Amino acid sequence: MDIYEKVNELYDRRREVEWGGGDDRIEKQHEKGKLTARERIDLLLDKGTFVETDPFIDHRCVDFGMADQKGPGEGVVTGYGKVNGKIVFVFSQDFTVFGGALGEMHARKISKIMDLAVQNGAPIIGLNDSGGARIQEGVLSLDGYGHIFYRNSIYSGVVPQISVIMGPCAGGAVYSPAITDFVFMVNKTSQMFITGPKVIETVTGEKISAEDLGGAKVHNTISGNAHFHAPSEEQVLQDVRRLLSYLPQNNEEKPPMVEYNGEDDYRPDLTEAIPFDAVRPYDVRVVIDQVVDKDSFMEIQKDFAKNVVIGLARIKGEVVGLVCNQPKVMAGGLDINSSDKAARFIRFCDCYNIPIITFEDVTGFFPGIKQEHGGIIRHGAKILYAYSEATVPKLTVITRKAYGGAYVALNSKSIGADIVLAWPNAEIAVMGPQGAANIIFAREINESEDPEAKRQEKIDEYRDKFANPYVAASRGMVDDVIDPRETRIKLIQALEMLRNKKDTRPKKKHGNIPL
Repeated sequence: MDIYEKVNELYDRRREVEWGGGDDRIEKQHEKGKLTARERIDLLLDKGTFVETDPFIDHRCVDFGMADQKGPGEGVVTGYGKVNGKIVFVFSQDFTVFGGALGEMHARKISKIMDLAVQNGAPIIGLNDSGGARIQEGVLSLDGYGHIFYRNSIYSGVVPQISVIMGPCAGGAVYSPAITDFVFMVNKTSQMFITGPKVIETVTGEKISAEDLGGAKVHNTISGNAHFHAPSEEQVLQDVRRLLSYLPQNNEEKPPMVEYNGEDDYRPDLTEAIPFDAVRPYDVRVVIDQVVDKDSFMEIQKDFAKNVVIGLARIKGEVVGLVCNQPKVMAGGLDINSSDKAARFIRFCDCYNIPIITFEDVTGFFPGIKQEHGGIIRHGAKILYAYSEATVPKLTVITRKAYGGAYVALNSKSIGADIVLAWPNAEIAVMGPQGAANIIFAREINESEDPEAKRQEKIDEYRDKFANPYVAASRGMVDDVIDPRETRIKLIQALEMLRNKKDTRPKKKHGNIPL
């Protein structure tokens, strides 16, 4: 056999690996509205940049008839390529081979590509489509999951980790995506759950479909386990590409700047963006759109805990993370879910050197027995902890209300804000004027000949004396009171001033955030 025959054998073997489970299984995958592992990689990466690693790895299980079964590529495609011209590392589970089930060597391929990603300081993207653990391999498959979970945890905050759920993701498999920074899902074709519908019915008697138990809608609206969803795999993968355009390659880099040649930074429409009446609702996205570069806002967890809006955007080409109260939902008050949502995003931004801008219009932490018994104290403390711990530039704009403990929690000067700006109609106080007047002036109101008139008089008195930005500004808790129309200008100036900010914390192994 000469060299040419050896080369031909190489190409034959490579074609066998690339064909996965064969025509019939590929066709079944397409009938479900799903792409193959390799088709997904081709859509995700810049054209022609994918380099595959370990294509010839195979399982070594001999039990339960596995000795005679071939598994081309071991049910997962791994490698590296480019997105937007920058290196990323990727694994894509192949449902056409053993249903994408994870075994010993399957896990080894994923672990190896994760190690390469960190050694080279580049993001990790996992395209998940798996039936779970490969039962025939027993405890070896569970050990394989452990190696992946360990790397997810140790590499958290070192390089961005993105999980894309493109089919079933069940049992222990869900814990890898849960540790990663962002989870994307496809409507109708992807699910995540610890125990499937059949097990639940057997154990509890409850009947539910896989989609209603763990579909994209559930995890994007109810559980909060996912961050993005889209109607097709093609759209989801485009969304992943867009997200990566905001992120640095690793924790030692800053996010990518882009050249911005936009319009005047003075925004006259901001004076009309927020109702002067402190109790009238409005959509904070109107403010966001006026302040950030046009069409640059990428909202995260849009359908979960809607009383807080978070996302990535650019201001004058610089990437920023936004944390905003949403007054049109629950008056923008903070509850358990929104506290978790905001705190984790704040910590992500801090990991990857992304400045945090907070737009504050908050009545307080949401009251109620359900919230108290559910642990609002613990969950609300996460926001305090996250802001206090963060060392990136931290800016706050108080647009209207800033009451009580929620004012302190949302990046006040006392917990480390670099710059706090307030609009002239801002109300910064322990509580709203109405509640405060009822407590402070209770005797005067009750003893008055006209209690309602006296109550209103005292409300106005409290508002004039305390519920304005100037008392806080006189004590240095607000750096400046600004014309709303100059908000973008002031933020640009602050971001430029803080670009080389350095802040250190006491040496320690790590803190103990109230989880």
